[in-house]
Amino acid sequence: MAETLTRAPARNYVGGEWRESASGETYEKRNPWRPSQVVGVYPASDAEDARAAIEAARAAFPSWAALPAAQRAAFFGKAAAAIEARAERIAQDMTAEMGKPLRESRLEALRAAVILRYAAGEAWRPIGEMYEPSVPNQRLYTLRRPLGVVGLITPWNFPIAIPVWKLAPALMYGNTVVLKLGYEAPRTGLHVAECFAEAGLPAGALNVLTGAGSKVGAELVRNPGVRAISFTGSVPVGRSVREEATARDCRVQLELGGHNPLLVMADAELDRAVEAAYAGAFWSAGQKCTATRRIFVQDEVYEVFREQLLSRVAAGKVGDPADPEVEVGPVVNEGALEDILAAIERAKSDGTMLVGGERADVDGYLIAPTVFEGLADTAELSCEEVFGPVTALYSFGALDEAIERANAVRFGLSASIFTRDLHAVQRFTGEIGAGIIHVNSQTAGADVHVPFGGVKGSGWGPHEQGRAAIEFYTEAVTVYQDAPLS
Repeated sequence: MAETLTRAPARNYVGGEWRESASGETYEKRNPWRPSQVVGVYPASDAEDARAAIEAARAAFPSWAALPAAQRAAFFGKAAAAIEARAERIAQDMTAEMGKPLRESRLEALRAAVILRYAAGEAWRPIGEMYEPSVPNQRLYTLRRPLGVVGLITPWNFPIAIPVWKLAPALMYGNTVVLKLGYEAPRTGLHVAECFAEAGLPAGALNVLTGAGSKVGAELVRNPGVRAISFTGSVPVGRSVREEATARDCRVQLELGGHNPLLVMADAELDRAVEAAYAGAFWSAGQKCTATRRIFVQDEVYEVFREQLLSRVAAGKVGDPADPEVEVGPVVNEGALEDILAAIERAKSDGTMLVGGERADVDGYLIAPTVFEGLADTAELSCEEVFGPVTALYSFGALDEAIERANAVRFGLSASIFTRDLHAVQRFTGEIGAGIIHVNSQTAGADVHVPFGGVKGSGWGPHEQGRAAIEFYTEAVTVYQDAPLS
C-alpha cells in the first residue's frame, strides 16, 4: 500500500494564480528509492491548460516587455534570495522525487540562484551595436527585441537548473514564458514559480505547468501564440518538436543528449583521471546528458588505469540518495531501470562486463555502477546513449586514432582529455566533435556564464546560457536613422 509523504496536492501557476488542471485530473510521483512512498500529487495538465497559460503570457507580454530591464532584474534578485532561503527544502524534494544524491541536489538548488543573479546582470549589458554609416547625417545601429511568448519544455534530470537557465534569459530579455516541467520531477520546478510569486513578478510573465509532454508540450509546439520553443530531452521527441514547430515558422532550440568520450593519455595524472571518470560516469546515476559514456585509455597505462578505476568503483558509496555521503543513487523510475538493465544484458554478448550490471536494492531502482571492456566501436553500447550508470573502457595507440574513434558517433555534446602535453591539448580542442571540451576535468559540469550546447546530433539552434542566450531569446533589427534635412 502506498505511503503518502506529501503536502496537499500541488497546483499549476497560471496568470499569477495557483490553479488545478482544467480536467481536475492529477498524477502521483513516487520516491525512486522507496517506490511505495508517494512524494507528490500534481495536476495532469492537458492542452486546455496549456492554452490558458499561453493566453496569460500573451496578455502579460506588452507590459512586461515595456518594463525597463533594471526593473525586470529586481525581481530576479528577490527570487534568487527566496531560492537560497529554501535551498535545503528544494534539495530534499529533488532527492525524494527523482533520486539525485543529496550532495548534488544541494549544489543544484544553489546553482539556480546563481543563474538568476547572473541573468539579472543582463540589464546592464549591451543589447545592440553602433555602426559607421555610409552616408552623412545618419545613425546606423542594431537593437535586440523580445520575441513574445516562449515555450520551455524541460527534463527531470536537472529539475531546477535547466528550467532556470532557460527561463532566466527568456524573461530578462522581455519575453513571457510558459514552462512545462519534467513529468518525473515537478515539485522541484514548482519551487521556482513560488519564489517568483514571492518576488512579486507580474501576473502572466511566468506560467508553470505540470503533466505529460504529449499533452502540454504538444500544445506549446503547435500553438501559433508561441513564438519560440526551447526543448531539452530525448532525440526522437526533440526531432518531432523541431519538425512541427519549424513548419509554422516557430524558432526552436534543442539539447538532445550525448555519448561523451574521455581520453586518458599515457602522461596523464592517473589519480585525477580515475576520479573524473568515476564522477562523470556514475554521479547522478549517470543520468546526465554530459555523463562519461566512453573512456579511451592509451595502451601504455590501460591496465593501471583499469585497475584503479575498478578499485574506485568498489570504494564508491551507493545507496540511499538522502544520505549526504552517498555518491550514486537510484535511477528515476521503474521504466528507466528496466531499459538500462536490458541494455546491459545485450552488451554482455558484445564485450566483457568488469563490474556491476545488477539491481543493487530490493525496493529501490538502484543499479550498481557498471563497467564494460572489449566492445567493438560498432557495438550498441559504443554508439548509443544508455541513460544510467554504465560506461565502457577502450584502449588506443596514438592520439589520431583516439580522436577518430571518439568522433565516430552521431552525438557531439561533451568531451574530455587528460594529459600534460600542450600539443595534445591543442589537437584535441581543435578536432574533437563536441560543443563542450574539458581538459583535465570530467565531461560533466558547466558554468552559468558561458555557452552550453552540443554539435552534430546533440543540439540544434543557438546554444544556451551566458551571452549566447541572447541569440535565441531575442530578434535583431537594424535601424537606419537619418537626420531631418531642415
